[in-house]
Amino acid sequence: MVAMEQTPAAPTCYRHPDRTTYLSCSDCGKPICADCSIDSPVGQKCPDCAKQRGKATVITGRQLRARSTSLPPVTMFLMASSVVVYILGALSPELNNTIFRNFALWPNDVQSGSWWLLVTTAFLHSGLFHILFNMWALYILGPGIERQAGSIPFAGLYLASALLGSVAYVAFNSGPAVGASGAVFGLFGAWLASAWRARTTAAGRAQLQSIGLILGINLLLPLAEPRIAWEAHVGGLIAGFLIAFAWQHFARDERKRSGVAFAVAALALVLGILI
Repeated sequence: MVAMEQTPAAPTCYRHPDRTTYLSCSDCGKPICADCSIDSPVGQKCPDCAKQRGKATVITGRQLRARSTSLPPVTMFLMASSVVVYILGALSPELNNTIFRNFALWPNDVQSGSWWLLVTTAFLHSGLFHILFNMWALYILGPGIERQAGSIPFAGLYLASALLGSVAYVAFNSGPAVGASGAVFGLFGAWLASAWRARTTAAGRAQLQSIGLILGINLLLPLAEPRIAWEAHVGGLIAGFLIAFAWQHFARDERKRSGVAFAVAALALVLGILI
């Protein structure tokens, strides 16, 4: 005779016992199906844990899918403004040169007091591929963060990442630079923090692997293309990760998340002024 091992039963959603699932709440660990999963800045949650967040917005998987067809306001503004600036410059080389001279990131000008260049550079791009990549990344990464964290916290995160990315670039370079890469890498950092938090779940591990691969490729690209401002990438990544990490542990409602994001932005701006 051969003893046969019993195959453990597949987990089922605690609210829908007829649905097999391998998702689980990042707080209590209860198995949840896609319709019960609630995305938040601190991972996937069951409806019971999500309700304990007080003023935090509860968004079910079904609601999130229904809202995914339209861009949230801050993401839409950032994309539209960058595209408009690029088109205006493409239509008029003279205007493009004027925009570049006055709003690109010139380290010497920043050190002389033109601190606003730390921000305006995030709306300028050097070519079609450059803006397409950054706007594609913003389109893919931005809406999820904005819907989960709130528009104001998202705006603060984007601003802080752009600022710290610019500060990191100015600290090591003297030539001009343009692009939203620092801010975009801040979004990568925020998703990385969320994936790291949920790394014990199948979805979290998959997300962590995907983001890790994309980040690895992008951080290695400067070896093939020296013009890529890797310092801005690293600065933005650090800002986004730290802000999202703080959201997970210290800022459970939208007002606190806004405070954290804009505090980091203010700190980055001070560093830029003092550099």
